[in-house]
Amino acid sequence: MNKRLYLAIIMILLAGFLISGCKSGGKDAAKDVFRVGLEADYPPFNWTQASSGSGGVKIDGSPEYAGGYDVEIAKRIAEGLGKELVIVKTEWDGLTPSLTSGKIDAIIAGMSPTENRKKTIDFSDVYYESDLVMVVKAGSEYENATSIQDFAGAKVTAQLNTFHYEVIDQIEGVNKQAAMDNFPAMRVALQSGFIDGYVSERPEGVSAQTANEDFKMVSFEDGFKTSPDDTAVAVGLKKGSTLTPKINEILEGISVEERLEIMNQAIKNQPISN
Repeated sequence: MNKRLYLAIIMILLAGFLISGCKSGGKDAAKDVFRVGLEADYPPFNWTQASSGSGGVKIDGSPEYAGGYDVEIAKRIAEGLGKELVIVKTEWDGLTPSLTSGKIDAIIAGMSPTENRKKTIDFSDVYYESDLVMVVKAGSEYENATSIQDFAGAKVTAQLNTFHYEVIDQIEGVNKQAAMDNFPAMRVALQSGFIDGYVSERPEGVSAQTANEDFKMVSFEDGFKTSPDDTAVAVGLKKGSTLTPKINEILEGISVEERLEIMNQAIKNQPISN
């Protein structure tokens, strides 16, 4: 065989091996990444911060970092899976589409495993359980409410596309306001007097009054009627995901006491601006 031809064949074969190796390496590298979607705007579950302090994780494609309870749970899961955690900051309404389209591997964003959501995605076992409260202005006429019916005539809202907004209808004579995109917007509306209160889960209520002395969390003796799934929080996963059993195993290894401690620490660590 012509020597030049022989060398050319060898070079072509080597190039093919290199390209194949790069492609394989790329796939393997992708498998080593656990891409988690969250709002980074729902303290104490998740928030955005300027540095890596208090365990913050860099947000993909951004100079900012994400922190909070969800981020700490995501770290545990990523470690258990043997993968690198990548946080993908995503608007609430974009979380499920991002999951189903493969842009993220999981939703860890204080999301409740409601029956409606289960039609589209799967969920892990519960990693936090809470109850519903109302956040109001400190010193307002609603500060000492003991029943949701004490909010008759009050201007009340909740986050868009959540069951929080639906349960407002359980208050007779309430002045239900338009739903809002996120909790920072509701806090601004409350501070300005545009609303009298907003519905949230207890950790967010504690977070709100911790971050701003003008806010007061109201819990109820006669509260909202909800299902267990409504007030639970779980990891959202693609239908039939092979990650589900392993994630459930990892979550089982985090005790109730440890989860409460992680939440308490998240409340302490939240940026005051939130």
